[in-house]
Amino acid sequence: MISNIDAAAQAIISHHAADLGLPDWQPTGAPQASEPTPVEAAVQLACLRMGFDGVDAQVIAQAWQRQSQRLGQFDPAAWPSAPQDFGIAAWPRSHSFAPCPQALGLYVVLPDAAWVGRMARAGVPTVQLRFKSEDSAAIEREVQAAVEAVRGTEALLFINDHWQAALRAGAYGVHLGQEDLQALPLADVQRLRESGIRLGLSTHGYAEMLRADRHSPSYLALGAVFPTTLKRMATAAQGTARLAHYARLMADYPLVAIGGIDEERLSAVMATGVGSAAVVRAVVGAEQPEVAAKALAERVRTLSRVG
Repeated sequence: MISNIDAAAQAIISHHAADLGLPDWQPTGAPQASEPTPVEAAVQLACLRMGFDGVDAQVIAQAWQRQSQRLGQFDPAAWPSAPQDFGIAAWPRSHSFAPCPQALGLYVVLPDAAWVGRMARAGVPTVQLRFKSEDSAAIEREVQAAVEAVRGTEALLFINDHWQAALRAGAYGVHLGQEDLQALPLADVQRLRESGIRLGLSTHGYAEMLRADRHSPSYLALGAVFPTTLKRMATAAQGTARLAHYARLMADYPLVAIGGIDEERLSAVMATGVGSAAVVRAVVGAEQPEVAAKALAERVRTLSRVG
């Protein structure tokens, strides 16, 4: 199927680097557990040269190998996007978390319950409490206050990290990062699933999407799309071209794009096929937060209908 690995890698790069390459990002390299096929070797080489990290390069290589076997040929222009080529199980699934709307709309991440209440009353459809504290009593109070703050509104409230407090308070959902997920015993994952609470999981590329998919969460967050200084970035900014590929692959999930998104970038983000865009500074840092939130929420609704 491939006789010259370097030539095949260059063919992949020539088709995809303009959209998917991150020339300023230094790849980390990839451990390879077994001897790669020529297709896998070429794809890994191309992906590393385009700035994918080593683990993602390996995932893409394995998917491309399965695609090539399924189609009976290697096509350097055909970036893999079929779920079965990535080993993603079909839906519906018996072990999935409770569902949430496919289009979560504007998703605003907020520092405390007071902000949650303001944005819920302003008509923001989805809000997240990201309350940072080492004080367990303060966490409990803030989570309970946030749940009370959205009562009587249509806002869906997700609690970042503090899943036990969220369960006790009766929150709509929880949001966990990759490190939170990996640290969570399977018994706790099962407890969350059986409670009926919704679960959102952060992802930063192919390998993390597949890891999250094993738990069949309620939604996936995809990022960081653009550079952000609000928190340390786990990976390079992915850009909208990669986001579009992620959205195509994980289309069975409600998808939330996150990271550096503002009004100027919103159209390009929503055009990728995601049903939601998460913002922080575009609302919290605005001179008139409620006005900004209403405008952004309507813009996301309009762009979702267009898409």
